Order: sequence, then C-alpha cells, then structure tokens
Amino acid sequence: MNNQNKTFTILMANDDEDTRFFVQESLREIPIAIRIEFVENGEQMLDYLYCRGSYAEASNGRFPDLILLDLNMPRLDGPEALTLIRSDPDLQHLPVVILTTSQSSGDILLCYRLGANSFISKPVTFEGLVEVMKTLCQYWFEIVSLPSEAL
Repeated sequence: MNNQNKTFTILMANDDEDTRFFVQESLREIPIAIRIEFVENGEQMLDYLYCRGSYAEASNGRFPDLILLDLNMPRLDGPEALTLIRSDPDLQHLPVVILTTSQSSGDILLCYRLGANSFISKPVTFEGLVEVMKTLCQYWFEIVSLPSEAL
C-alpha cells in the first residue's frame, strides 16, 4: 500500500485545550501528512460526522481516517459517543482509539466491550506523547489497511 501522497484526517474529541494543543504539536514531529480536526465533546463529534449544525457547510463529505476519543467530556461522554458510532452502520467502520488519562481496568474493559479499536492512557510527558502519536500514526496510516480506502 502506498500512502506517501495521502493526507490522513484525525478527528479528536477532547474538551481539554492543553491536551488538544499538545497532540497537535506532537503531530508536527511525525513525518506523515496528517490533518487534525478538534471537537470538544461527543455531541460536536456526532455533528461533525453527520455534517450537521456548525459542521454542515465545512464538511468535505469525507469521514476521518481515525477518531481519537476522550472518555470524560461534557454533554455526551466517550462511552456514549462510542456506543452511538458502533450502532450506526454508516459510522461503525471508523477506527476509534480511546486516548485518555484513565488507567482504570474498568474503563479499559468497558471501551473494548463497546467496540473501541484501542485504549491508550495518555503519557505524562510531551516526549512520551510524541512517541505514542508516532507509533499510533505509523500503525494506523502505514501498516494497516483502513476501511475508508475500500469504500
């Protein structure tokens, strides 16, 4: 698979401004063309995915290649949003990676039961975050075949 000229899109749902900033900065360290879009809660994520509300006109009509989802967000939290994604035939093919501060075995089990593709506890250092993002992007964008390529 040749993805050298492809730009991948990540949709990140996280209400913490610092986390969004550090993830964006860590992606600058990765030699893969990545565009990241941010939403602050599960409701905004669904609006983005369904091209509605403030995302109706900004939509390019394409799903993100990967969703990074936090667990604890206002309005619609990560598990609720994941449940809705996995219950919709138009969305259930999207890879969803939980990226959170939680290390709870209960949260990990819940997310996998709900259909998460991976569960990652955020590292506490920027260098650790860069390594996690580099590995994550290499795996999802260079090693595996994504469903969006087959659609």
